Order: sequence, then structure tokens, then C-alpha cells
Amino acid sequence: MEKEKFMQEAINQALKGMNSNEGGPFGCVIVKDGKIIGRGNNKVTSSNDPTAHAEVTAIRDACKNLNSFQLDGCEIYTSCEPCPMCLGAIYWSRPDKVYYGSTQQDAANIGFDDEFIYKEIPLPYDKRSIPFEQLGHKIALIPFKKWSEKEDKKEY
Repeated sequence: MEKEKFMQEAINQALKGMNSNEGGPFGCVIVKDGKIIGRGNNKVTSSNDPTAHAEVTAIRDACKNLNSFQLDGCEIYTSCEPCPMCLGAIYWSRPDKVYYGSTQQDAANIGFDDEFIYKEIPLPYDKRSIPFEQLGHKIALIPFKKWSEKEDKKEY
């Protein structure tokens, strides 16, 4: 079946990245109209970029290839259930559907546990393990005001 073929490609991306020591064992492909239009594997350690997860690198590749900042009409095939960051990136890119292979628990079992992030999200800022403090609210609103007035902005 075609869906399994695309999942196998996502897994191939995971193996390729892992075997070339680019990062962890995660891969992703993005499909539109039955064709792979984006590929990615985890490149966190090789690029010194904590955001270079497989889904993020695949989304960047697909968007570049589509010349678009959204993935309308696309499906994402990822070798593992997305972490909170990738989940956010997926929602921002607006694909039609996501297929995933292994689970969060499978990843946690080999040392990739993101449960601590899920626990942090609902906490008030003063209870989080990394402190958050608002600063410069008045001046931070200036770009928002200017954006509201901007007539040639590209909405998204």
C-alpha cells in the first residue's frame, strides 16, 4: 500500500541520519499528490541546532520546494509521534494529515523523553523549571501596532 511505502521512506530517513551521525533516529517525509516533496531527518547534533528535528527539517524542505509557508494538501509521515515542538510546527504548517510510526513512549524507552515539556506547559510562569518574566511590554507592542496599520502585509 502507498501509505506504508511513504512510512518506510520516513524510516529510511531516520536510518540515514542516524548512520551518518547527523542526529537521533528520527525521519520524516512530506507527500503531496502522491509524491514526496520534502524529506528530513534529525540533525540536532550535527548542526548544533536543537530545533533541527526530523519534522522541522522536512517542513522546511517541503515549504522551500513548494515556495509556500503552508502545507495545504499535504500529508506528513514521521517515524515517531511528534514532540511538543514538532507538534507546534506541524499545526503552524497546516497539513491535511499526519501519520506516525513509533510512539512517545517508544522514544522515551531509548532516552528521548519529552514528558517534562508536556508537564511544563500548563504551569504558571513562576512554577516552570526555566523562569519566565515579562519585560518591556509597552515597547514590545510597537511592532504589533505597526503590523495592524501595515497595508501591504501578507496575512497567514
